[in-house]
Amino acid sequence: MPEIAKINLLTYNEKISSRNEESKGKFRPLKSREIKILKKNRNFSHNWEKIFVADNFCPDLIHNSKFHGSVFIGKQEKLFLEYHDLKAPVGIFNSTIISCSIGDNVSIENAFYIENYNIGKETIIKNVDEMLCSEYPKFGNGFLFPNEDEEARIRVELGNENGNRSIIAHTKLNSIDAYLWYKYKANSSFQKKLEEITDKEFSERTSPYGKVGSHSVIKNTRSIKNVLIGKHSYIKGANKLKNLTIKSSKDAASQIGEGVELVNGIIGYGCRIFYGVKAVRFIMRDFSQLKYGARLINSFLGENSTISCCEVLNSLIFPFHEQHHNNSFLIAATVKGQSNMAAGATIGSNHNSRGADGEILAERGFWPALCSSFKHFSKFSSFCITAKGQYPYELNILLPFSLISNNESENCLQVMPAYWFLYNMYAMARNPSKFKNRDKRIKKDVNIEFDYLAPDSINEIFKALTLLEKWTAKAYSLESLKQGKTILRSNITIENEILADELENSERPKKIVKIKEGYNAYRQMVKLYSVTTILKFCEAERKEICVAIEENFSTELGSWVNAGGQLFLEKDINNLIEKVNSNQISTWKEIHNFYKECDKRYEKEKLKHAIASLVKLLEISNTDQLMKEFPSLLKEVKAINTDISEKTIESKIKDYNNDFRMITFDNEEERNAVLGKIDENSFIIEIKEKEKELNQMIDNFIHSL
Repeated sequence: MPEIAKINLLTYNEKISSRNEESKGKFRPLKSREIKILKKNRNFSHNWEKIFVADNFCPDLIHNSKFHGSVFIGKQEKLFLEYHDLKAPVGIFNSTIISCSIGDNVSIENAFYIENYNIGKETIIKNVDEMLCSEYPKFGNGFLFPNEDEEARIRVELGNENGNRSIIAHTKLNSIDAYLWYKYKANSSFQKKLEEITDKEFSERTSPYGKVGSHSVIKNTRSIKNVLIGKHSYIKGANKLKNLTIKSSKDAASQIGEGVELVNGIIGYGCRIFYGVKAVRFIMRDFSQLKYGARLINSFLGENSTISCCEVLNSLIFPFHEQHHNNSFLIAATVKGQSNMAAGATIGSNHNSRGADGEILAERGFWPALCSSFKHFSKFSSFCITAKGQYPYELNILLPFSLISNNESENCLQVMPAYWFLYNMYAMARNPSKFKNRDKRIKKDVNIEFDYLAPDSINEIFKALTLLEKWTAKAYSLESLKQGKTILRSNITIENEILADELENSERPKKIVKIKEGYNAYRQMVKLYSVTTILKFCEAERKEICVAIEENFSTELGSWVNAGGQLFLEKDINNLIEKVNSNQISTWKEIHNFYKECDKRYEKEKLKHAIASLVKLLEISNTDQLMKEFPSLLKEVKAINTDISEKTIESKIKDYNNDFRMITFDNEEERNAVLGKIDENSFIIEIKEKEKELNQMIDNFIHSL
């Protein structure tokens, strides 16, 4: 049992007195008449001289409460505060207040113990067992106080259960910071600098008082310790909140609900955490949600993400992740956003080495199917979807936009390249607008790339094209990639089995299906991306195509990195690391400004990448050759755009033409009432408008050439 210390309340003084000195100019001591009224209302203090109040203080509004240490109370008016169905009278009732500052028109009732808290104006605190702030609070930050041992540092162990990818949580940390800190572990100097920057910026600025922001509501909650609570927060029925920062504002109010237990975390603006959630050592970015018994431990959850019911441990998750089902879990994984975990999908904890040190890495758009499981170590390119199945071997899926299947009847792995473009264009085309519409962030400090065709995925397509050529050449016992390329671009029907040993760590066959269709779809997507990027840039900058191409001509694709949802050239990341290591950048603000500068150049760099993509795809070497090809490219991309629009609509129409989609409806009218009419589908209408706009743009540029 811990030993209980003794404090003499008659001589009780706050350990930190700076607030007291600052506040005394705004408050006055109690008048003797006010003390009499307070005593009459069954209030108690060992020293009434330590109670300071505003001019509009009303002692009639304080009943049956105890005060210790210096307490500051703002103005009080005889009115009720109302939040939804809750009405709470201004005043302090049946509560114990120790060394606190209480703002104007606050309602505190049945708060059995509040110590060292600054409470903002027009706030409701009702039925709280304890709310206190200790001598050295960190509020979820992982810095160390002077003379504090390194073992006391709180780290968030991302991406690997062995803890060697851990980062230090802090309130300024965004998705990009988390990724760079987690990823570049081999650069020990960079790692050390990030720790030094964090310790310097946060340990000197941390207040020794907890905070409840103005216009907040806290009710029916058991324990709050060392928590900074932002304005307009709503906390209802929580069990335990300890060592947290809860960001909140009027336009992005955060809410915490029944049965929640949160320890050592940073909670972003506009977050929702409800119904039995447990989270320990975690970071939640703005407008993310935890619901229905979800468990989030040693993990980072990106913006606009939702996790319900399931278990997530030691994971780094980029923005726009969805995981809704009780029987799924995600452990020791890095999922780069725009992802969806289906029911029964189990990723992690199938340790296949001598320790808990496996990893899963999935680029953006990862979609594992119902009841699918994977073996560490595995890696997935962008926008991969898996069919239902238990995948018994490590995977290295190098083909983006592919469908992966575990064919148990033939004991082989099957991969269909460019599946989304061939068979589910509706879902793929809907993604960019879906994510943009769901982006609720007020402050967009990470510029998330929503388009499925972008420098990261296009670079993956080029690698995939080379691999498909290589595997085709091998299947026909040819000696060069060029010969494989010739077959894939010809009218020859591919009858030989195409095998790809690189995709799985096993002796069984790894088959590529519909290789020619996938190969051609990849090439079409590169043309679509490149031409539309050039046209949109020219339209925005009011430049002629030939001028834009000549000024930005490039033959280098560059290496691109999805860091936290924002795309960077790898050379820019290396430049940042060098600047941090050499102390040219020495604060988190400067690091974030570097990201912004990269973002300002993004459209220009994307244009160069689009030009380089055409140069590589068409196998040309100068601007004259590219401009010679451009008129025909415009016509081809117009046809591709129309084809994509038709495929998008066609993939949705399948739902209406499927007889089994009618069996629960008595007639077409009932189906339309429930599912809506196909020609009234908002996204179908949007797709048609986008097709028309892009085709019109292409026509305009064709006439200008």
